[in-house]
Amino acid sequence: MDELSSANHEEKPYVKAVIRAVIFHNEQNLYTVLKAKLLESNLEFDEKEITVTGYFPLLAEEETYLFYGAVKHHPKFGMQFQTDHFRKDIPNTEEGIIQYLSSDLFKGIGKKTAEIIVGELGTSAISKIMQDPSVLHKIPKVNKEKADILAQTLKQHQGLEQIMISLSQFGFGPQLSMKIYQQYQDQTLEKIQENPFQLVKDVEGIGFGKADELAHHLGISGSSPERINAACLYTIEQSSSQEGHVYLTENQLVEKTRQLLSASNKGQVNAESISAQIAALAESKQLIADEGRIYFPILYYSEKKVAEHIQQILEQTEYDDLFPESEFLLSLGNLEERMKVTYASSQKEAIQRALMTPMLLLTGGPGTGKTTVIRGIVELYSDLHGCSLDPGEYKKDEPFPILLVAPTGRAAKRMSESTGMPAVTIHRLLGWNGSEGFDRNEDNPIEGKLLIIDEMSMVDIWLANQLFKSLPKQIQVVMVGDEDQLPSVGPGQVLRDLLASKEVPTVRLTDIYRQAEGSSIIELAHHIKDGKTPSDLKTPTSDRSFIKCASGQVKEVVRKVVENAKKKGFTARDIQVLAPMYRGPAGIDQLNILLQDIFNPASSTKREMKFGDLVYRIGDKVLQLVNQPESNVFNGDMGEIESIFYAKENTEKEDMIVVSFDGNEVTYTRSDFSQFTHAYCCSIHKSQGSEFPIVVLPVVKSYYRMLRRNLIYTAITRSKKFLIMCGEEEAFIRGIENRDQLERQTSLKQRLNKFTEEEDELQKLLPFDVSDANIGMENITPFDFM
Repeated sequence: MDELSSANHEEKPYVKAVIRAVIFHNEQNLYTVLKAKLLESNLEFDEKEITVTGYFPLLAEEETYLFYGAVKHHPKFGMQFQTDHFRKDIPNTEEGIIQYLSSDLFKGIGKKTAEIIVGELGTSAISKIMQDPSVLHKIPKVNKEKADILAQTLKQHQGLEQIMISLSQFGFGPQLSMKIYQQYQDQTLEKIQENPFQLVKDVEGIGFGKADELAHHLGISGSSPERINAACLYTIEQSSSQEGHVYLTENQLVEKTRQLLSASNKGQVNAESISAQIAALAESKQLIADEGRIYFPILYYSEKKVAEHIQQILEQTEYDDLFPESEFLLSLGNLEERMKVTYASSQKEAIQRALMTPMLLLTGGPGTGKTTVIRGIVELYSDLHGCSLDPGEYKKDEPFPILLVAPTGRAAKRMSESTGMPAVTIHRLLGWNGSEGFDRNEDNPIEGKLLIIDEMSMVDIWLANQLFKSLPKQIQVVMVGDEDQLPSVGPGQVLRDLLASKEVPTVRLTDIYRQAEGSSIIELAHHIKDGKTPSDLKTPTSDRSFIKCASGQVKEVVRKVVENAKKKGFTARDIQVLAPMYRGPAGIDQLNILLQDIFNPASSTKREMKFGDLVYRIGDKVLQLVNQPESNVFNGDMGEIESIFYAKENTEKEDMIVVSFDGNEVTYTRSDFSQFTHAYCCSIHKSQGSEFPIVVLPVVKSYYRMLRRNLIYTAITRSKKFLIMCGEEEAFIRGIENRDQLERQTSLKQRLNKFTEEEDELQKLLPFDVSDANIGMENITPFDFM
């Protein structure tokens, strides 16, 4: 180390310095950059002014602090002292403490009052006040108001420092420590000691294992109710977020919780104790127990309400025989002539049932004409109802009758392009406001007459509930999706459950139309859908090819394929590499580094910014990872970095990256950089709802634990024109044959079926048939017999 060397290897590196200026301070996560005058250190520095970074509250300038951490070299800003924890430098002489307490830091405390306090409490005055502020009230010449101000100021400046030091000793890093402090403030240590497992619920980034270690450190018993409760809640949360389950059976929850508690070697917990705590959690409404199933309340009520809302929609009768069949066929004929298309019988059925029933499920694989049917539904609705499809013809406060929505921005854009009508994300339709929730709900429903939802397989049970509860009483709903694609990222399998229930009118499109246009990709997708490995998998066609290679060769093969496509004029927007895993030599992370170097290499004329292990450059293709409705950008949207601004160049004194999402420019400060990542290669899950001219799909044995039929099927169906597969044929075959869809535990199907069963039971109890089929009884009800 040239600029400095360690003076004492046995002591933790520290610097004692006077703060000269606060260069940067982020109010949200408290990341701070300081300029400070060096007074003392166990390291040797060439300069007397140093840069200190870390997570601090807004520290006072011209005050002296002790910072503990390590020296780091920033590629742009040079040498910095990166702080783990810090504390105010408190003098240890009576004169020094008097000077400190009478400084500008403590309003209303002059030298005379400070001398009285130190005279009474001695050189340990500050620690005594921190431990028990009431000691000030026992000093006759210090009035209560001044005593309270002094205690409060000390608590404000000394409390965080003590908390940070304690959290550091508990094994928490500075950033996580600051998140804990922001949650609990000056009650942090009390909260942790009272119940460290509360951290799992309250602080993002802390799992059960970390809290369990802390509890063990604090001497909490391995069989304590708090520990078992936390393990139960963590287990069911993980089953929901990681596996997509809406519930676990009680036996499953007991066994999984027992395994979690046993894994840490902190004592065995028997099944009876776990069952008792599950009952206690259900009693306190933290879990819902229903017919042997255990739910998180939000998922239980979401599923229950979705079933109820769907039943209410299905019970609408005003759409039956709304238009005579002759009128429908006449309009359909005019539409076919106008659009120069001929609808197949299944497509005609789908359009007619969509217009004549309150709800329809439309499903089918790639190339079966789902988009053509959607357009036909929209056009015929307009013709039959005599309403314009031009939004410009409607007054400002007049609702547009047809609403087109999809789960992601890219899927909504595709829907809009295929229909020529505006389409939005479900979140935007419902007015998502982040932590404030949705603007639209039961009390403020959306306005419209016909709602068409595309990519329904991507909608989880929570979002489905938010949507259905926001619908008006009279509305027709068409849900469109491919049941063989991956299920939603969130819990539930709404589309599959609706289809399995057989309660909702359904049309399955099976005829393949794009295959007639020579698409061997579509043909391959349908082979995979049926669990068949085509004999010509490795035979090149005009739109797909297979390159044999091992896991260690994937990067080189991808490089050659992409460089060749680039030479032919294709851009990063045209080419999408898809992979199922992030880590490993053939993982998303490594492939993104490779692809960035091909499409957007480093240049002395191109701005770039480092964030963790990533380097972002102007022109990079990036993927949004979270919903940001206030900027009209959503999880799964892809954009391009337009601009990069360094902190010293703007009035906010913050590093900034501006990303353009199809012309919608969104500005991110450094604290928000984790909201996006490189998108040259992305996961197959993240690609859902999108299509790309060229898809490059590596599949190798190292992906084995992820290889399933619906994963490969989803990846292949993202390709519009060209599909380049590379990897090991055995891995493809294994994935195609693996129909294990990791079945999700949901009860939406049973809830929907239960409504029908109850109606059937009611019908059996009546002494006569009250259906309209009875001749001469069309207008008679049971009340006429009472």
